[in-house]
Amino acid sequence: MSINRFSYGRSRSDLWRQLSRIGKYPILFFICFVLTVGCNGNRTQQNINSTINSNRISVGTTLKPRTLDPADNYELAGLNIIYNTCESLYTYEVGTTEIEPLLATAMPEVSEDGLTYTIPVREQVTFHDGTDFDAEAMEFSLQRFMQNGGKPSFLLADVIDTVDATGKYELRVNLKQPFAAFPALLAFPGACAVSPQVYQIGEAEFKPNIMVGTGKYRLNQFKSDSISLDVNQNYWGDKPANEGVNIQMYAGNSANLFNSFTTGAIDVAYQSLDPQQIETLIKDTENIQVIEGSGTVVNYLVLNLKQEPLDLLEVRQAIASIINRALINDRVLKGQAEPIYSLVSTAFDAYQPTFDSLYGDSNTAKARELLIKAGYSTENPAIIEIWHPSGSITRGIVADTIKAYAERELGGMIQFIPNSVESASFFGNLSKGVYPTALVDWYPDFLDPDNYIQPFLSCSEGLSEAGCETGAAQSRGSFYFSDRANKLIEQSRQEQDPAQRKAIFIELQEILAQDVPYVPLWQTKDYAFAQDYIDGVVINPSQTFPFWTIDKLLDSETSQSQALSR
Repeated sequence: MSINRFSYGRSRSDLWRQLSRIGKYPILFFICFVLTVGCNGNRTQQNINSTINSNRISVGTTLKPRTLDPADNYELAGLNIIYNTCESLYTYEVGTTEIEPLLATAMPEVSEDGLTYTIPVREQVTFHDGTDFDAEAMEFSLQRFMQNGGKPSFLLADVIDTVDATGKYELRVNLKQPFAAFPALLAFPGACAVSPQVYQIGEAEFKPNIMVGTGKYRLNQFKSDSISLDVNQNYWGDKPANEGVNIQMYAGNSANLFNSFTTGAIDVAYQSLDPQQIETLIKDTENIQVIEGSGTVVNYLVLNLKQEPLDLLEVRQAIASIINRALINDRVLKGQAEPIYSLVSTAFDAYQPTFDSLYGDSNTAKARELLIKAGYSTENPAIIEIWHPSGSITRGIVADTIKAYAERELGGMIQFIPNSVESASFFGNLSKGVYPTALVDWYPDFLDPDNYIQPFLSCSEGLSEAGCETGAAQSRGSFYFSDRANKLIEQSRQEQDPAQRKAIFIELQEILAQDVPYVPLWQTKDYAFAQDYIDGVVINPSQTFPFWTIDKLLDSETSQSQALSR
């Protein structure tokens, strides 16, 4: 610090001496000053014009990637970049949950036993470094994803037995057990092709700061606060609608993201603004565009069947009956969510609102009847703790809302007690059965109804009386066990016919609503905001964000005047 202060003092005295000398020639000084400011002003104007007149898109976000290595990235910030620069065998049609081939040329051919998938891969594709893509490169990439031991490695390692290039453009994958949702796993952005000339297979052999894939964009720069993507001029398919993307990262500071967007410093804002900021921007639709996406993140209340009084079915059903989703959405979530009546996202046609059919919303009469049947009354109330992570203000308010509404409507027959604990302890305690109930959200690993059913209802070891001892339901904190649900899940994973799979998922949702190990509450909506001269912004249900669809609609002169007027 002393060095900086000395340096500053010396510079200031030098400046005064220079001004004193210049003062002898006031006219000359004035002319030079005007010329200097004018020239700098022109350069600033030229920079602004250059930025506006180009068709590069500026995107602002609070998310910062931990790594860009597909084999180690399990967070949305990095997956969004990977999604735009790297390509997997399969993907989802933009804006939908419909799977389509990408580096594959067709959907896989599946053996009768459901264990072998034969996949034709695309020809005439090159990586960003010029290396040719073929089946061997895809085999290398999938092997690396599984063997390097990154965060998402289990997604494929738990399912795949072997993967081999059986031809220059043919891949064969053998599974450990039948899994009809396997193409959805292959659509996970991290299961993409990477250049064998740049990456290596080996435990923890990761390259966090580069990306060499086959995608529409190639990584230009990855800095601490920004990422620059250029168009891949050698891309095998259709080119992006823009000339590149500049991503400004505000490191968790939603206020800076909000201000940058409202002042026109960025073209698009996505992930994540707080509810109040979103509400403000939604009201300003005359000047900006609001892009709303139906998210796939579900929020629910888990009920621990091993703790009293939740071991009684009537109490669980009473809780399902008294929940007022509309109240939670309006009062707490500011209308920025969608009430949901199953754990399966509404993005899938397999979604069935079974909780609405059985219990409705805020069905006070039914809740009172069930509590009386279970032996509870105002004098003998059912007392139930609701736990949530202390860092989640939203869940805290939701817990308080459930408590207040139940007290008002049921006169104290059921008493909810909100409690919180820091996040690390919260998630660790769930699987230990510490909490009677807890407010939790679920981010799907892949887009298939299976990923909303199996992680909640499946149990590998347990009994109806003792509950789930080991398995998915135990790790979620419900300890639910159903032999029927286990058999249906296994059947759904073997079934290749979409109509039959849907019928199985519907029955599983009916079982979920009848037994109530969880109460679905709401599904988050996703929001992006774009300046009014921007076109083509789309939010995928997976929360990935395709940059290549975004374009600037207006001519340079109009765009310039709008941006400069902000």
